[in-house]
Amino acid sequence: MPITIPTPQRLAALPPYLFVDIDRKKQALRAAGKDVIDFGIGDPDRPTPRFIVDRLAEAIHQPANHRYPANKGSAAFRQSVCRFMDKRYGVKLDPETQALALIGSKEGIGHLPLALVEPGQGVLVPSPAYPVYHSATLFAGGRPITMPLRESNAWHPDFDAISPAERDAAVLMFLNYPNNPTGATCTIELLERAVAFCRKHDILLAHDAAYNEMYYGHASPPSVLQVPGASEIAIELHSLSKTFNMTGWRIGFAVGNAAILERLAKVKANLDSSQFNAIQDAACVGLDRYDDAEIDALRKMYIARRDALCPTLRELGFRLSPPEATFYVWCGVPKGYDSFSLASKLLDEAAIVCIPGPGFGECGAGYVRFALTIEAERIAEAAKRLRALKW
Repeated sequence: MPITIPTPQRLAALPPYLFVDIDRKKQALRAAGKDVIDFGIGDPDRPTPRFIVDRLAEAIHQPANHRYPANKGSAAFRQSVCRFMDKRYGVKLDPETQALALIGSKEGIGHLPLALVEPGQGVLVPSPAYPVYHSATLFAGGRPITMPLRESNAWHPDFDAISPAERDAAVLMFLNYPNNPTGATCTIELLERAVAFCRKHDILLAHDAAYNEMYYGHASPPSVLQVPGASEIAIELHSLSKTFNMTGWRIGFAVGNAAILERLAKVKANLDSSQFNAIQDAACVGLDRYDDAEIDALRKMYIARRDALCPTLRELGFRLSPPEATFYVWCGVPKGYDSFSLASKLLDEAAIVCIPGPGFGECGAGYVRFALTIEAERIAEAAKRLRALKW
């Protein structure tokens, strides 16, 4: 007789992780012989640059790398991180206290509320947004407080609309620009307002900058640490996943306020053992060559993919502005559909996967997201299928 295993409240409170459910349906279609075009999860389809792979091939043979890594990350990696932050943003940091290696930025986001939030305390979570901000808050026993992002406000938060009760309950705010899922960017002025708001109300700030190198305009996205005094209340999380096509490598970093990073490092010391040193060595090469022509070529590739998809979506009644950053196209669904009925139509009638907006929070209702992480030829095929549908 199998035993009954009760579901802990922290798991019962979680909404379904939408990507898992969609992957299940996608695999069922493929098993039935369907040719699925997958605009779902944002997983770059191009290989990691050869110079990074070659460095890993060297580092993996060094016996010193076969032992446990340092909890905060290797000194070489943290020094590369700080050189990157100085070169890219003009932000000078202490590698001993203001840089921390992560097993991907998702891990850092997931552990951060455990380091900062007491059960019952509030966390300001944007909506729509990367779902891990919400789930990480629940895992720590915190209370997610929705901070709406709306199309009418360029997908930026309205800090003045946060009620006194909400701001008094909050101890942490998550921000993310360039933004997943909307593709919205922000100026340094928005980050200045965020820092001023958080400082005034004693709220810590975590800025997720995972897409900072995936931009298509002339102005590169800013770092929150460029705001004077931001390091007194804020940290920023970065990832090599998108910049260098390294999603499977699981390597990122957090920088900024030393006390916040110390708490995060303490959680990590009890729950993980940092990232394999050989991967950190390889990541150093990427950070030291971040302005390589290969990254510019990657941006141009995503621009071409964006421009191959957006005109067809507009033609069919989707409401959108071509994104200026990230590799996502976020769009309002045509009249007569909601997010789920539209996503189901595309999956059932055209074997096309997109993500319904409510998977990113309640404010995503009426929208869907397409990830541009498939080849241009497949995007052209998807456009052909979309135009062939009865709308």
